[in-house]
Amino acid sequence: MTLQGTATGPLGVPWQRLLFGGVYGTVLASSLASALDSDSGEPNAGYDALWILVAALAAAAAHGYAHAISHWTADGKKATAESVRAVLAEWPLVASALPTVAAVAGAAAGWWGEQAAVDVILTVNTVTLFGWGLLAARTAGQGWAASCRVGAVDVLLGLFIVSANALTH
Repeated sequence: MTLQGTATGPLGVPWQRLLFGGVYGTVLASSLASALDSDSGEPNAGYDALWILVAALAAAAAHGYAHAISHWTADGKKATAESVRAVLAEWPLVASALPTVAAVAGAAAGWWGEQAAVDVILTVNTVTLFGWGLLAARTAGQGWAASCRVGAVDVLLGLFIVSANALTH
């Protein structure tokens, strides 16, 4: 079953925005988690979790605002409530970063070490990227084989981050 004829996904969000936010937020959170490094002192997982969340919020705001201003016209149309709506509509990007924030926050709570959280979240996010690719292709009406290929290409993004993490640490 494909979702091709469906204009919107969960909560009335257009599929394009949901898929963009999902992939972008997952890659952003993975990259930020991968960059966590305690070489300069004691790790502070609470601080790290907060900054991953702040970065996701900033990226969502920047993307929404850039999208809104790209639609302004030369006739003097100003930032309006539409700009605010465009920023708020980027919630899928933030939502897709929340599992990473939760894993690092769990390290702050003492449930596991920060490096263990990063290792697990990189694995989970790589699998999640496969799911985003699969969903995107199925939404576009692709068959299962083609959809799995798209998912595999998305996995390459995750593997690139995992490889960069391994090479830099």
